[in-house]
Amino acid sequence: MFNLKEIISSIADAGQKLFKKSVVKKNNLDSIISLCDDLISNKGAAFGITVARDITDLYHTLTLENKLLFFKKINEKYKPNHTKVTEAINTYKEKQDDKNLFNLFVVTEGKRRELFRRMNMSPNGISTIVTLREDLLKILKDNPDLKPLDDDLRELFKSWFNPGFLKLHKVTWNTKAAVLEKIMKYERVHEIKNMDELKRRLGEDRRFFSYFHPALEDEPIIFVQVALTNGLGKSIQEIMKPRTEGEKKYDTATFYSISNCQQGLERVTLGNFLIKRVVFEIQEELPNIKNFGTLSPIIGFRNWFSYLEDDKIKNIVGQKFFENVVFLRSSNLKIGDKRIIDNKDAIIKLVAHYLVNEKNKKNLPINDVCRFHLGNGAIIEDIVINANISDVGFNRSFGIMVNYLYELKNIEKNHEDYINNKKIIISEKLKKKL
Repeated sequence: MFNLKEIISSIADAGQKLFKKSVVKKNNLDSIISLCDDLISNKGAAFGITVARDITDLYHTLTLENKLLFFKKINEKYKPNHTKVTEAINTYKEKQDDKNLFNLFVVTEGKRRELFRRMNMSPNGISTIVTLREDLLKILKDNPDLKPLDDDLRELFKSWFNPGFLKLHKVTWNTKAAVLEKIMKYERVHEIKNMDELKRRLGEDRRFFSYFHPALEDEPIIFVQVALTNGLGKSIQEIMKPRTEGEKKYDTATFYSISNCQQGLERVTLGNFLIKRVVFEIQEELPNIKNFGTLSPIIGFRNWFSYLEDDKIKNIVGQKFFENVVFLRSSNLKIGDKRIIDNKDAIIKLVAHYLVNEKNKKNLPINDVCRFHLGNGAIIEDIVINANISDVGFNRSFGIMVNYLYELKNIEKNHEDYINNKKIIISEKLKKKL
C-alpha cells in the first residue's frame, strides 16, 4: 500500500536534487538566470515552489549592478519570438477559430509574464516581485529598453492587485502596532511626526481606511485619511489641530491625504476604487454625511511657476496684475509672507490657469493630483490660499491647496465628460473669483 507522505517526500527530494546544481553562491547572475530557465521549463512546473523560492531569495542578494544585468537578460531572453508571432498570425488568418486565437495570444505574450507568475509561487513571491519593480523603476529612465519588462509587470499587477482581491480595513488606534508604524512611514502627503499626531488622525472626527492584500500580511497597499467637517476643510492647520469642542454633527467628509504605500505599484490604479469604496463605507456608518470632497496639494505648482516667462505670466493674469504675482519668485519669500494673502485674487487666477489650461501630450492637466480627482468625477470647487503653511506645503505651492468636490449625483457624468471630451468642470463659486 502506498504511503502518501513518503511519495510527497520523494518528490520533494527529487526536486531538491534536480535543482541543487543551480543554487550557488549569493549575488550570482548565472545562477539566477539558470533557475529562471528551470522555472519556466516543464520540470519547473513540477517543482515550481522550490525553484521560485530560490529565485526570490537569490534576487535579494543581487547588487544594483547585477539587478540591472538581470533585468536586461530576462527582458531579452523571454521576450516574444517575432518569427513565431508571424507564424501564429498567419495560422490564425488561415483558420480563425478559438484555438488559433488563443495560441496567438500565448505567443505574443512571450515568457516574461509566465516567469513572474511562477515566481509568485514562492512564499514571499509577491512582495519580492513588487520590490523588483520598485528597483526597475529607479533605473527605467536611463534604460528605456526595459520598458517592455515594466509593461508586463504592470499588466500582471492590474490582476494581482485588482480591488476585488484587496481587503478594505478601517484603521483605528487599536489596529496592530506593526501596521500603525508602517502607516507613519508610508504617509507621503502630510508627514506624521510622532505617535501623538497619529492618534489625532485616528480620532472620533476622523476616518482612516486602507487596502490590504491577502498575500502581504500587515502591509498597507494604499490608504486614505478623512476629516469629518462642516463644509469642506479649508486648511491643514485646522484639520490637524487638536479637537477641543464636544461632539458635533458633521455634514462633510474631507479627504485630505491619499498615500500609495508601495512604490513598486506606481501607476497601478488603486486610489479611485479606494475613494468610491470609502464614500460607501462612510455613508453606511454616518448617514448625516452628505458632502464629499478633498483638500488636496498642488505638487509641482511652485516649480512650474519658477520657470514661467514674464510674457506668459502677463497673458495669464494681465499686465495690470503682473506685479501682484511675480513677487512669488523673490529669493527672500518666506512662509506667511503678507503679500500672498494681499494678492490672493491674482494668485488664484494663476493657480486656476495651471490646473485647467496647462496640459500634457494627452491634452489632460499636467498636475497629477488634478488628473486623479477629475478622472474620478470630481470638480474643482475652490482654490485656498495659506491652506498648508508648513515647509512642505510652501515648497510645493506657496501653501496653496485645492478643494475638489465629489457631487455624488454627477460623478459618473463628470467622469465621462472628462475622459471622453477632456472637459474640466469648475464650480460657480470659483468662476466668480475668476
